[in-house]
Amino acid sequence: MSHPATAHHTSTGLDSRKLAFWMFIGSECLLFGSLISTYLVYQGRSVQGPTPEEILNIPLTSISTFVLLMSSLAMVLALAAVIRGDRTWSRLWLLATALLGAGFLGFQAYEFVTFVHEGLTLQTNLFGSTFFVLTGTHGAHVFIGVVWLLTLLVRSLQGKLGSDKAMNVEIAGLYWHFVDVVWIVIFTVVYLLS
Repeated sequence: MSHPATAHHTSTGLDSRKLAFWMFIGSECLLFGSLISTYLVYQGRSVQGPTPEEILNIPLTSISTFVLLMSSLAMVLALAAVIRGDRTWSRLWLLATALLGAGFLGFQAYEFVTFVHEGLTLQTNLFGSTFFVLTGTHGAHVFIGVVWLLTLLVRSLQGKLGSDKAMNVEIAGLYWHFVDVVWIVIFTVVYLLS
């Protein structure tokens, strides 16, 4: 992929923006690592109220996981379309990625509301506290990603997202794929290993 003449490269050969974003993702790994570790440390303690076995809906969450994973595929296709200068398909795939991300958030909102109606809140027990903080933090990251994707879509509609700006989409893609990978870990730890 060609880079604009104004791109700044580091001694690693990477664009400085891309390197900085990889560093940001490293810090996000620490955040999610600490949240997942906290969940695991408190797993099985303070079990008054609904337990994971009683409340988790694995089939529904499997569907939402599939939706989020398909958004990663759409993100790859969006970047490929931007690189080749195909504005129609880049817009379509950016919109598809954002809609799939929003769909995942809809599943998560439904799950949260259901859990609260069944008696599981942040204050109910340690499972509720660690579950809502972990999955809620991830959901906030997905929301930020959806807003970012919609911003890129608007920039494309304004004619300001051509192949010369592919790095902007690539960095957004790094973020989006990171959020998806984190969800795979959360889904495995919280839903499948409970």
